Amino acid sequence: MQKPACFFLALLLWTVFGYAQPVETPVKVVVSPDHADWEYKTGEPAVFKIMVMQNNVPVKNAKLSWQVGPERMKPLASATETVADGTIALKSFTLKEPGFLRCQVTTEVDGITYRGLATASCNALQLQPTVQKPADFEAFWDGGKKTLGQLPIDAKMTLLPDRSSALTNVYQVSLQGYGRSRLYGILAVPKKEGKYPALLEVPGAGIRPYGPDLDMADKGMIVLTIGIHGIPVTLDPGVYADLSAGALQNYQFFNADNRDKYYYKRVYLNCIRANDFLVSLPQYDGQTLAVTGGSQGGALSIITASLDPRVKWLAAYYPALSDLSGYLNGRAGGWPHFYSESNMQFYNTEAVKKTLPYYDVVNFARNLKTEGQYSWGFNDETCPPTSMYAAYNVIQAPKNLFKYPDTGHWTYAAQKQRMNEWLLGKMLK
Repeated sequence: MQKPACFFLALLLWTVFGYAQPVETPVKVVVSPDHADWEYKTGEPAVFKIMVMQNNVPVKNAKLSWQVGPERMKPLASATETVADGTIALKSFTLKEPGFLRCQVTTEVDGITYRGLATASCNALQLQPTVQKPADFEAFWDGGKKTLGQLPIDAKMTLLPDRSSALTNVYQVSLQGYGRSRLYGILAVPKKEGKYPALLEVPGAGIRPYGPDLDMADKGMIVLTIGIHGIPVTLDPGVYADLSAGALQNYQFFNADNRDKYYYKRVYLNCIRANDFLVSLPQYDGQTLAVTGGSQGGALSIITASLDPRVKWLAAYYPALSDLSGYLNGRAGGWPHFYSESNMQFYNTEAVKKTLPYYDVVNFARNLKTEGQYSWGFNDETCPPTSMYAAYNVIQAPKNLFKYPDTGHWTYAAQKQRMNEWLLGKMLK
């Protein structure tokens, strides 16, 4: 039975990002810095204004619990107080070093707890990473690429007529990946005879099915949307739910004590294999290749472009896996937070600390030569902006950052449109 269009729209939002915009609530806890751009200099006092609104009217005698401090670190100050008119300003909080200062607020109205936050940037463009690049970093990945290159692509394609459009054919594809793995994805190819640019879409974290990006493909490009787990991407949703709760739960930590067996080695190299397939297609124009994704996919976008010189452009949203060692240096590290307070007891070992620098986005960013467009917000609690700026600041290739300070681990529709227009402008010019 053909699924409704809304199913595929929802699937597409999960395909690249894995996170959706927050649901509206009847009570809003609005927290805002007193600088319109949310940016300060180190040592400059930040003022956080708090308003509790119900039906767009301040809540009288609102009882607030607030804390202010560096993101994901112990607060500098905290308190619980009753605010007569629902509005209060918290003054004179500063950071002495580049980073981010976060104000988090909770309140209870009619037995339900509501939360808000705002995060001030303090000289973020001066943030430097904590992770060091291993001396044999390039040799390690060159070895992996060499091994991959010795394997045939062995592409298998199955037409999916019910997912195709009037302009685009859609296929499920299976490729020979690194080692014994298979790489699965959804390929969208314009029906009209001709040569087209190609876009690789890499996924956010999780285990889920994937649908075609017809919005981009119908505009005249080849789009390959991949999964990373070596399983078909068109199975019943229950299969992915079972894997998420079972065999693939916390896959991001698998074998992190061994640089040759860590889960992401196959993942990183299979992104290159996806490009091998794209450039082999007879419809490919032979020169125009880009990659995009958010969160885990933001990381994979930077990594793929760094490892594969065929990539001409990248568009990355809130990249994960960045400056993972931040926690070991007194500040927030990137997802999946190996060294956070809850994970420290499991992963603060010499073996893990030797492995992770080979997989940290920062070390790929240092080698990046691909022009990139980036976008994230300061309120991201999954991928701390401290970690993302640590990677962004070492990039020497042409780059630009679309900042949406109030966003967390999600995107506005206008933000996504802006990034897509940038990609289309580069690829279809």
